[in-house]
Amino acid sequence: MVEKTNEFTHISVLLDESIKSLNIQPEGIYVDATCGGAGHACKILSQLTGNGKLYCFDKDEDALNVANVRLSAISDKFVLIHDDFSKLKERLTSLGVNKIDGIIFDIGVSSYQFDTPERGFSYKFDARLDMRMDKSSMLSAYEVVNSYSEDRLADIFLRYGEEKYAKRIARNIILTRNTKPIETTTQLVDVIKKSLPPYELNKKGHPAKQVFQALRIEVNGELDALETGLEQAMSMLSSKGRCEVITFHSLEDRIVKKIFKNATDNGSDSIKGLVNLNQKEVLFKLVNKHPIVASDAELERNNRAHSAKLRIIEKI
Repeated sequence: MVEKTNEFTHISVLLDESIKSLNIQPEGIYVDATCGGAGHACKILSQLTGNGKLYCFDKDEDALNVANVRLSAISDKFVLIHDDFSKLKERLTSLGVNKIDGIIFDIGVSSYQFDTPERGFSYKFDARLDMRMDKSSMLSAYEVVNSYSEDRLADIFLRYGEEKYAKRIARNIILTRNTKPIETTTQLVDVIKKSLPPYELNKKGHPAKQVFQALRIEVNGELDALETGLEQAMSMLSSKGRCEVITFHSLEDRIVKKIFKNATDNGSDSIKGLVNLNQKEVLFKLVNKHPIVASDAELERNNRAHSAKLRIIEKI
């Protein structure tokens, strides 16, 4: 379902599957680590009664303002937290929350952020380079593109975007900005296109997609935050509590898959706190051995669901 409130439009991916798999207990404590337009949060909140509570994290104040309107129309059993989910444990414990019964991470950028030109996330619109999920953050895509060294840019494009022409693109960015700063998304797209051989430009998909993904991840520290936040969330789960993660590209999914595997395999180099190393006791089990993906019906409604994968783990 597409929701619209204050022009914040977002289609929640794998909504029914993720809510059903969360096994919501009416008086439980739940966390939406990536609240966004509150699609998942609304579904969770609608099932809470009595002492049930929902805690919603987001770095984007626009998202939280919209979430407040939507959630308030359901009940008052929620708390909004303007912060990155890498601070999850610190912020929750400061509110007296030491255990949670379930948490969901819907990783990546919301449709609203992509489709709002002035946020500078998309190569489809001409706007100033930005890509900050938290608009109060000092680091934007403009600073990355215009101040990072050639080697550092190439490393980011290769590591976070898996861009095989990373070095060539980084070199051309340096040559271009030596004359004039690269200020807009369109200017950056032009540099990227000039860096690629003609046959690459004729391939399906936008030639700037991987570089823009890499810049977004760098600006928002997404992969480091995912690893930190996920480990904190799992360490706070109550018995039978579940942690769910929806990812949209292979870099994210590999991190989730590795952490879940380590937490459910007593023969691995297990992560401290997720496996009892003294007793070699596995504290978690996978709910779904293989990731849940969108149905054909959902793919018809939402093109952005094509790469989505839902993985779930449960505290034993």
